[in-house]
Amino acid sequence: MECDMGDAPGFLIVEPTGVFANDLPVGTIFDIIPFVNLPGFILCHSPLNPEVILETIAAMGVPMPAPCIPIVVDPWLPPGNVLIDGMPALTEGSVCECLWAGTIVLSGPSPAMNVEAI
Repeated sequence: MECDMGDAPGFLIVEPTGVFANDLPVGTIFDIIPFVNLPGFILCHSPLNPEVILETIAAMGVPMPAPCIPIVVDPWLPPGNVLIDGMPALTEGSVCECLWAGTIVLSGPSPAMNVEAI
């Protein structure tokens, strides 16, 4: 995953409690929980993030990043209609929006995931 307001790419964490394909957990549009599914992108640079605002004020107006805590309230938007067990599955190019104006994109499958097998 990548966020246009974050410092570094991250991995989507898919809990083994929902949808499965070939005995592997599959990411769905509802995998949006901070630190459960979205571990963060190191530092956030969004001027809408309250922590960034506080850091910038403390630095006397010099824009300063703050630790990234992605807050996503709407489900992912997958680019296609891939359904697994009737649930919309996440695929490369799926997008969700962080409350702090960051756009999070699934840039590719996890190295542990065999997409061709699904």
